[in-house]
Amino acid sequence: MPSAFSHAFAAISIGSVFKRKQLFKMLIIGSVCAAFPDIDAIGFHAGIPYNSLWGHRGITHSLFFAVLLSLIVLKIFYSDEKTNGKNRTMLFVYFFLSTASHPLLDMLTDGGLGVALFAPFDTTRYFFPFRPVHVAPISISGFFTGRGLEVFKSEFVWIWIPGIVWMILVQIFKKGKRVKD
Repeated sequence: MPSAFSHAFAAISIGSVFKRKQLFKMLIIGSVCAAFPDIDAIGFHAGIPYNSLWGHRGITHSLFFAVLLSLIVLKIFYSDEKTNGKNRTMLFVYFFLSTASHPLLDMLTDGGLGVALFAPFDTTRYFFPFRPVHVAPISISGFFTGRGLEVFKSEFVWIWIPGIVWMILVQIFKKGKRVKD
């Protein structure tokens, strides 16, 4: 898995396309959604087998879970907000993409058993054929080792640089659109 920082950064990159009054709130919630699937790591301490549907990179790393979490987030954080159908749909899509970015990034890592992307309907674990991101250590202290530095380097090259390029391109497009309007 990439680090929680890289998962959150992915959500911020995705969110750069949106224009909202409460953008900061949306980006913070999206960042939490992007890191949230790793809640299943508590299963290591609870004795849940890694390859179980409820194990690490199981159900919480599925597209099904991304849909559920997005609906729950909308209900909890946006039920009082007066949003029309288009805005609610946009928020749902953002939270879904933020959450779904987690298993997709995990599928780029060089460790683990893969991701149950289609759980609970299919429990097969998947990786992308190209896996350039080094799997992050579970412990915080693991980041302060030579291996931790290698993880950060691979995340910077394969997650942060593309995310920064994406955000720059979005800003250029937005600026060009404003000039035409």
